[in-house]
Amino acid sequence: MSIARRILYALLLCGFGVSVVAIVLSRPDAPVPALKDRHGSLALGGEWLNTRQAVGGLQDRLRRNPDDHEARLQLAQAYVQESRITGNHTYYDAAALQLVDQVLDARPDDFEALCTKAVISLSQHHFGQGLMLAERAAQLNPYNGFVQGLLCDAHLELGHYPEAVKAADRMNELRPDLRAYSRVSYLREIHGDVPGAREAMDMAVRAGVPGLEQTEWCRVMLGRLHENAGQLTEAETVYRQALAARPAYAYAQAGLARVARARGDYATAVDLLKQARAQVQDFAFDDELTDLYRLRREPAKAKASALAVIKQLQAHANTGDENDAQGHYTDRELAYAYLKAGDLDRALQHAQTEYERRPANIDVCETMAWVHYKRGDYAKAQQYVQQALRTRSRNPQLLYRAGCIALRNGDAAGGQALLQQARAANPYLRPDPTDHDSPLLLARR
Repeated sequence: MSIARRILYALLLCGFGVSVVAIVLSRPDAPVPALKDRHGSLALGGEWLNTRQAVGGLQDRLRRNPDDHEARLQLAQAYVQESRITGNHTYYDAAALQLVDQVLDARPDDFEALCTKAVISLSQHHFGQGLMLAERAAQLNPYNGFVQGLLCDAHLELGHYPEAVKAADRMNELRPDLRAYSRVSYLREIHGDVPGAREAMDMAVRAGVPGLEQTEWCRVMLGRLHENAGQLTEAETVYRQALAARPAYAYAQAGLARVARARGDYATAVDLLKQARAQVQDFAFDDELTDLYRLRREPAKAKASALAVIKQLQAHANTGDENDAQGHYTDRELAYAYLKAGDLDRALQHAQTEYERRPANIDVCETMAWVHYKRGDYAKAQQYVQQALRTRSRNPQLLYRAGCIALRNGDAAGGQALLQQARAANPYLRPDPTDHDSPLLLARR
């Protein structure tokens, strides 16, 4: 999953009224599912202390009363948040799913349990299941803004964009807050309204509490919007604000790394990404390191980093589509990872698997287009990229790829126009480091 897309369902639980720092505390020595230790800067500060104490209190309640479903559900929600903060999705998503399923076994129509399971399903990229659960919850409480956010996210990922807009509008009517504004931002972005997207994300940041992970994630996404528009000074300022509010925040460090890369300072970019990777388990950091090693002409390190990405994604991956409640679907991410590793057959295999799940999603269509482009099947690439462009997104990378595909299909005027639009959208845009045979490389600075 792209970093930008995590903002939606990853923020959901922050508005449920369940906070792991506000529970009556008890003994911290808890039974399974256990809270795992954090490392590095994540283990410092009062937030981690409060989390450990609060989780211990919930686990103690369950020891004393195994039928305390409220405690079980709150523990599941705490683990969903811990999954987000640490990046340890494999362990915490499974633990949260176990807990919430126990609640639903006892209370099949529990609204919060249905919503929590939908959040986990979306996090695992089980978008069809997430939509089904959200629709069940919405039948129970159609006037809840939280569940409208769930519906928005599920429809977005499945490529049902009019339905996503409708749910986001309803969410903002019911409860305009950080979660609602962030969804408006992404919908505006994919429909080509980049200034409007920045405005909505700024509103999300202002609606949050400085220093909380959810707020600083939104701030990083605001920085990313500046970055994608080539506004490097503004992006750097926002990333540094996030680090000031939440020291050593991995995603802000990664943002500064991308700014350094755009300015040609590859050494600083590598150092920052290594710092981010030491804090949070996220394949995206190794993926960006792969590109940086190629730019630095260090092929051995680039290959090792590309293989590390594949290994991480496979470790989290669902072992088969027959069980929609186990593991993550990572096929789109694996498609790009195999492209960078030079395995075009496996790249196509994973892209096709993802496309069969959600053929209407523009990001998935872009993936199919780029895989076919890399394989030299330019006619098929053109078919898929046209679908990816249908929301009129002004994403510079998408425009660049569409331009390359058009040129390879003999559309010189159309291809040149798309490449010019890409450069106008982001003057610092560079081709993928593996695009040595692109029909028109963007001028390097």
